[in-house]
Amino acid sequence: MKWIVRILQGLLVVMFFMTGFVKLAGDPVQAEAFTEIYGYGIWFMYVVGVIEVIAAFGLLIGFWKKQFVVIFSALLILVMAGAVFTHLQAGQEIQVATLPFVLLLMAAVVFLGQRRLNGKAA
Repeated sequence: MKWIVRILQGLLVVMFFMTGFVKLAGDPVQAEAFTEIYGYGIWFMYVVGVIEVIAAFGLLIGFWKKQFVVIFSALLILVMAGAVFTHLQAGQEIQVATLPFVLLLMAAVVFLGQRRLNGKAA
């Protein structure tokens, strides 16, 4: 279980550093999606980008400080639940919501797995 959690944690770190920095860089495709498709303000794209980068950084620190993993994987669960809802609410096909859903599941496995591992260490 420990290695499954660590591998998924590493994948989440890479993924959310990438997606967060793309949003923070003001990518035109992301900007159009947030404003035209989802109906949010451009400011919300930057908020989500900041949250994703902070969560990725928190999960990275979590390799050394295990209590961080539970906190920041829970944050990603919330963000990805919002992403899935947003895609479906915007009338996009289920395929568009698949990646956020898979990331939500990965974050949930990390969250539950690390909670279990933290309980064993106590």
